[in-house]
Amino acid sequence: MANLNVNIAGLSLPNPVMTASGTFGYGIEFSDFVDLSQIGAIIVKGTTLLPREGNDYPRMAETAQGMLNCVGLQNKGVDYFCERIYPELSKYNSRFIVNVSGSSPDDYAECASRIDALDGIPAIELNISCPNVRQGGMAFGVTTEGAASVVREVRKRYHKTLVVKLSPNVTDIADIARAVEGAGADAVSLINTLMGMSIDIEHRRSRLSIGTGGLSGPAVKPVAVRMVWQVARAVKIPVIGLGGIMNAADAIEFFMAGASAIEIGTANFIDPQVTIKVRDGIDKWLDEHGCLSLQEIIGAVR
Repeated sequence: MANLNVNIAGLSLPNPVMTASGTFGYGIEFSDFVDLSQIGAIIVKGTTLLPREGNDYPRMAETAQGMLNCVGLQNKGVDYFCERIYPELSKYNSRFIVNVSGSSPDDYAECASRIDALDGIPAIELNISCPNVRQGGMAFGVTTEGAASVVREVRKRYHKTLVVKLSPNVTDIADIARAVEGAGADAVSLINTLMGMSIDIEHRRSRLSIGTGGLSGPAVKPVAVRMVWQVARAVKIPVIGLGGIMNAADAIEFFMAGASAIEIGTANFIDPQVTIKVRDGIDKWLDEHGCLSLQEIIGAVR
């Protein structure tokens, strides 16, 4: 077997395959279907300082080669996570990362600080695609200053590995990546969902309750690979790639574009064991191509 170990800014993982936030619950929901300890890391559903009800239904719609969602970060808040979910996660020999969201830099920082106190959570992933309520709803991640402002505040109060998840709905994602790197991010993950819309032509209305939603699945993969390639050339911190990964070949594209690890999202809805199959497929490909380590192909695209 090839060496699949990866180190993401001090976060040591036995393999580079992670689950994407919002597609795998808290992880424990999948424990009957897959050995959680075999997954590189599990990124749990988005967590906010206060509970959120999410958007009205319908909030998911199937598209060609993908899906749209506008779930709206439904969750019971960080205190519920710390008091009720974390003790359950501690029973598993797995690596759990919490995805943190907020509506102001202070919200992000306070939420992150409470997770910082949990010894068994080695990292967080900041979702900066959230709307900044102080600036009329514009997402933090679409401007360099907005993205950096969140990272700076969180960095003051969070002391473990800090991953920042980047939005693709920007003019130049490399600029955003450099901004969060300068503000203290240890790594970046990309891409988050692309904004999209689907219309029911018989009823003349959107298939989603709020009109638009985030597009994920195979349809976004070429965009995601391109953006990972751009960001990997622009920053010195590790890059985690995601967006439409369905199999090992997809994952290897991301590694060759410069990703040090990958996340699998929409494919979990199709096959709850896809993470293990992708891990084994990566190992098989490396063996067949005479590679002793994953590191040999990271950034290897000519």
